[in-house]
Amino acid sequence: MNVAELAGRTLAELGVGAAFGVVGSGNFEATNGLRAGGVRFVAARHEGGAASMADAYARMSGRVSVLSVHQGCGLTNALTGITEAAKSRTPMIVLTGDTAASSVLSNFRIGQDALATAVGAVPERVHGAPIAVADTVRAYRTAVQQRRTVFLNLPLDVQAQEAPEAVLVPEIPGPAPIRPDVEAVAKLADLLAEARRPVFIAGRGARGSAAPLKELAEVSGALLATSAVAHGLFHDDPFSLGISGGFSSPRAADLIENADLVIGWGCALNMWTTRHGKLLGPDARLVQVDVDQAALGAHRPIALGVVGDVTSTARDVHAELGRRGHHASREAVTSTRWNDVPYNDLSGGGRIDPRTLSRRLDEILPAERVLSIDSGNFMGYPSAYLSVPDENGFCFTQAFQSIGLGLGTAIGAALARPERLPVLGVGDGGFHMAVSELETAVRLRIPLVVIVYNDAAYGAEIHHFGDADMTTVRFPDTDVAAIGRGFGCDGVTVRSVEDLAAVTEWLGGPRDAPLVVDAKIADDGGSWWLAEAFRH
Repeated sequence: MNVAELAGRTLAELGVGAAFGVVGSGNFEATNGLRAGGVRFVAARHEGGAASMADAYARMSGRVSVLSVHQGCGLTNALTGITEAAKSRTPMIVLTGDTAASSVLSNFRIGQDALATAVGAVPERVHGAPIAVADTVRAYRTAVQQRRTVFLNLPLDVQAQEAPEAVLVPEIPGPAPIRPDVEAVAKLADLLAEARRPVFIAGRGARGSAAPLKELAEVSGALLATSAVAHGLFHDDPFSLGISGGFSSPRAADLIENADLVIGWGCALNMWTTRHGKLLGPDARLVQVDVDQAALGAHRPIALGVVGDVTSTARDVHAELGRRGHHASREAVTSTRWNDVPYNDLSGGGRIDPRTLSRRLDEILPAERVLSIDSGNFMGYPSAYLSVPDENGFCFTQAFQSIGLGLGTAIGAALARPERLPVLGVGDGGFHMAVSELETAVRLRIPLVVIVYNDAAYGAEIHHFGDADMTTVRFPDTDVAAIGRGFGCDGVTVRSVEDLAAVTEWLGGPRDAPLVVDAKIADDGGSWWLAEAFRH
């Protein structure tokens, strides 16, 4: 066995969930080491797609994923997806070849350690056969315990070194719980006891903590909301307001604005979640609970910052309120769903209103779904109108705000949650950017519903720049359904609600190939959430 295979086998023994990538000479043997260790490897058509697959798989499965790429150009092809993962603190290993130290004139040579640091990932490398296992374990430990995206560089000369056959690795536990200090718990309990209209906003750090937050909300009288990345956490709870921020419905926004205490649980309370602060009442006191002290007050001034994980903190505050005998009441919340908000239907002339499209698809598609979202003017419609069963039913890769990540994201999410129907909301711009991965979805026989909100433009720019010359951001209308059929998908063009009968028909069939829905959407004049974002 050589070091390349040993690194792959070590990651397998450590328990990585799945690997994605494009195999070249620089990562061939390491990838086969993963496969020999029992790790599923998914061959993508482009490294960028593979990066988004690995990112989504880790988010939706709760397991460390692997992205396997060739040195140099293979790595740079994947860089946008890697940056998204790094900014989102996705626990992911980028297993990448690297040039030998002596190959100073290699075409593939770049500063891969510097590249990792530049995008917020952690650079690690395998230095030689005697410590190859230790180097690999260190990279995995950083990924799982610190929730970081880690580059594991494998120089070609080191890869070729002979290595021992046996792979003995330690068991690496996940992140240790961080209990808040007693004084912080008492201060947070004081604020909740004084509050009359508290609202909880749960973020990425609260995923998996729905139960303790619901229990604390019940005794404290708090209403429940989430940031976009934690959407679904409080699904079907009668006191849930849905997403806080640009995607908030008018009723949800009113209730959040009326809060006198807002607590961000593992939530940054950034400009998106608070609408640049306008979603917060002028007299509302803000609190943040986070495992990272540097996150406290980073976006907005806060009255109290608590260092602790969400579950431990919620339980300790709940116990403190119980000791005091505090129990507040809550009034029932009328519907805060966008689906129940009346609107003027813009459908007609061969175009369907994106709200009408999204509402009807929410009714048609099975409730047990995993929804992925690309970026663009359209993105609020599937995010707001398509319900999800829990936080593991919604994959929102927007930390880098790049379009084109959606198709890879949807494939990774589908493989992480095979028991659910995978659904992708994507604009025509993002679809065209990533179209090569349709072949991957077809090859894997993923029953993916690809909803293309097709306005034949980069819609965000169209609506942001108003009366300017739009030649550079408008394109000829393409037959996206035909493109899908060319890859082996089923395809349907939707210009009216009646055309969606074809989606119902597909759902009743074998679902042995993806369905591409080419929805020719009406001009919305600029989506409500994007208008809010561009106002600043």
